[in-house]
Amino acid sequence: MATTLQKIGKGITYTSAGIVGAVALYLGTSFVLSRIPVGSRTPPSQDTITAYILSNGVHTDIVLPVRTPQIDWSEIIPYTDTPASDTTMNYVGFGWGDKGFYLDTPTWADLKVSTAFEAMFWLSSSAMHTTFYHRPSEGPDCVRINLSPADYARLIQFIKTSFRYDAQGRVQHIAGHSYGRYDAFYEAKRVYNLFYTCNTWANDGLKVANQKAALWTPFDSGIFYQYR
Repeated sequence: MATTLQKIGKGITYTSAGIVGAVALYLGTSFVLSRIPVGSRTPPSQDTITAYILSNGVHTDIVLPVRTPQIDWSEIIPYTDTPASDTTMNYVGFGWGDKGFYLDTPTWADLKVSTAFEAMFWLSSSAMHTTFYHRPSEGPDCVRINLSPADYARLIQFIKTSFRYDAQGRVQHIAGHSYGRYDAFYEAKRVYNLFYTCNTWANDGLKVANQKAALWTPFDSGIFYQYR
């Protein structure tokens, strides 16, 4: 009996040590790789497009003008998909993430263990969250970036290919879900996991647009570190 209990105790100890080690490795790797910069900031000029990266403290959105000569986002993401249907909004933010997290966890108090587990281990689907704004205010959690037309074209393609489309080629609105009066959710491609998070998606978008970004990051802090 004592031998059996000792074996169980050792097993628990080794398992706990393995979990702690894996978490430490994940956090350490993310810290190091998020401090390695790629890309550069584009200086403003007559033809650059003003955009923003915006964090709510956990999640990063890429905020773009609704209309430019290159694209009218309201033709893809209608204002009428939001409760307010406010056509005076001039910017729209895009964020990709785990569908369960987005729809079932409006606040951290609503987080369920099952939702977190499915999100971390490739067991859930994804969604795009879009939010209309007037003009974001620059600050610690909101940074202005300047995009050349060529860089913006690449970012447009990156965002458009993140949506999941229906048979008619339209984005698929997830009706009945929003955090407020100016946002909406849509079906998206790819699966959220420990190594490809909402912030990894935003970071990859910045890379595609040749903007400053981290080599890799699962956290918003890795992105905003590059803009200090």
